[in-house]
Amino acid sequence: MNALKLLKKYVIHSQIFVSLMGTFFAVFFMLERQTFRWPTVALIFITYFSGYLYTKYQKTEHFPKILILNFLAGIISAVLIILNHNEIRLLKWFVIVVLGLLYNSFFLETYIRKIPLLKVFYVGLVWGLMNCWLTLPEFSLPIFIISFLFITALVLPFDIRDMKSDTVQTFPKIIGVQNTKYLAYFLVFTATVVGSLYLKQNFSVSFFLTTFITFVFIFYAENTKSESYFSFWVELCSGLPLLFLILYEKLYLY
Repeated sequence: MNALKLLKKYVIHSQIFVSLMGTFFAVFFMLERQTFRWPTVALIFITYFSGYLYTKYQKTEHFPKILILNFLAGIISAVLIILNHNEIRLLKWFVIVVLGLLYNSFFLETYIRKIPLLKVFYVGLVWGLMNCWLTLPEFSLPIFIISFLFITALVLPFDIRDMKSDTVQTFPKIIGVQNTKYLAYFLVFTATVVGSLYLKQNFSVSFFLTTFITFVFIFYAENTKSESYFSFWVELCSGLPLLFLILYEKLYLY
């Protein structure tokens, strides 16, 4: 029991887990395009981690410390890019950071999270750009479409979770919980079809297997579920393609 509480506190609630899942999702596509590099992996994780900390701790007493941490993370990220990439990669990273600030910053009169229905697509957009633009020499439309559709689908269960507390109109409030789930199924299915057409066989199979697990977690998403259901199990879905890829290759080699 204590181990479970520690896991929630130091891994899930600390934003480490979602940052790792985002990083694993990016690594999946980096391996598919044969662009894997450890400095890029570090850059992706630091960007996700600092971004999610910034979003979570706004309007709290910890925010000044988070700003300092974000400043240091920005310096480390810039150094990683300068030493291992080029100025174009630095510009790409800066654009994505600005998009993250526009998503949820209290000092803005209107930020993206306050705009009805836009939040789910915006998160998909940012994650998509991380996977298809920041980590690759050239923009990859298939990877963007797969990432955008899949991540947008994964945000919808969180709207179901928050439908009683959200102050803006969301899909569950407008079309209902069941129709929101149908929309999420459709987005995941479409992402899988695109993946089967454009990804290499072992990668498309891995993503196809991920679809089934993702469907299950979407199916059982209700606003009565515990916080850990969403912050662990639903978040886990974005890391599953890499996990299935590793298992697939181990079994294939065996």
